[in-house]
Amino acid sequence: YVFIHYGIQIPYLGPIHGGLREGVSIYIQGSIPENITRFLVNLLCGESESSDIALHFNPRFDGRDKVVFNSCQEGSWGSENKIRDMPFRKGQVFEMVILVNSQGYQIKVNGNDFYTFEHRLPLNRVCALQIAGDVSIQTINIIGGGYPGGMGGGMGPVPYSNMIPGGMYPKRTIIIRGMVPYGAERIGINFKVSRSRDIAFHMNPRVRDGIVVRNSMIGGNWGQEDREASLNPFMEGQCRFAAGTRGSRCL
Repeated sequence: YVFIHYGIQIPYLGPIHGGLREGVSIYIQGSIPENITRFLVNLLCGESESSDIALHFNPRFDGRDKVVFNSCQEGSWGSENKIRDMPFRKGQVFEMVILVNSQGYQIKVNGNDFYTFEHRLPLNRVCALQIAGDVSIQTINIIGGGYPGGMGGGMGPVPYSNMIPGGMYPKRTIIIRGMVPYGAERIGINFKVSRSRDIAFHMNPRVRDGIVVRNSMIGGNWGQEDREASLNPFMEGQCRFAAGTRGSRCL
């Protein structure tokens, strides 16, 4: 499934429909204020602040900047895991992903692996997300699992073609969850204008060449290719990615 929130009010506490399981990703986009002291992201086993906490993620800007990981069960905190490496910067935006796997919760910040917090509480108990403290959140995307109201699920057929209900509009994001297979040469993703041949956005990662080509087609004629990019995130055996009106990114 894909479950998306925009314009998040902090403090935030909301359900994770369908719960968590291996393969689910929680994608959080936000910004850090200049006067930050700390903020937290919790995965809860209930929809109240007093619920057990399966994952407590707590960046602290206290002069000895660090990120604290922990869990809390029946009101008792476990042992802290302190990482004295701060991936967030005051006054800057960030992109954070929580990837659920068999080992634990793998945390990525701005595309870089940060830390994996091993499971302490059963994964099937987690049902809510909490964010609080000195942080602004623009979007929360929960990708994968079994949300009953989501579009699609499982492995879709390729090539794939379908209409986008309601069309595209500013801030709308299309999540395409998958992996680049080993031996892949190129991928094509097209945002087409209705059922015409016009293509508003053509994204063509060329895995072997290490480039991502972007273009458009109007009236059967291709425009000028855009090949400029700081990196090609599409690597064999890697990369979940999102595409929308603000561009595309790996998750």
